[in-house]
Amino acid sequence: VQLQASGGGLVQPGGSLRLSCATSGSFFSINDMGWYRQAPGKQRELVATITNGGRTNYEDSVKGRFTISRDGANAKKTVYLKMNSLKLEDTAVYYCYADDLITTTRYWGQGTQVTVSS
Repeated sequence: VQLQASGGGLVQPGGSLRLSCATSGSFFSINDMGWYRQAPGKQRELVATITNGGRTNYEDSVKGRFTISRDGANAKKTVYLKMNSLKLEDTAVYYCYADDLITTTRYWGQGTQVTVSS
């Protein structure tokens, strides 16, 4: 089981990025998926989550700017994070995760760097 995150990069304040996280391998059943981020010198924080039924939840500072979605139409499940109106404080390494419902195991992606800078 692997999660492959992509889409990070360097963007100016006010810009946009779309992160993707594709799963591969054998999950029994994917339940929640989401994104965390970790800025230098700070603890990892939860950014957004999406349940298997499509219910979403966001950290307060990203509400109205970030949108999480997932594609479960085929065996390769992918979670996305569309980030608009990016701010300097959004700079961090972003990590995706997926929870296996049956084994209750949380799988992590490798992280993708997002840098917001003028």
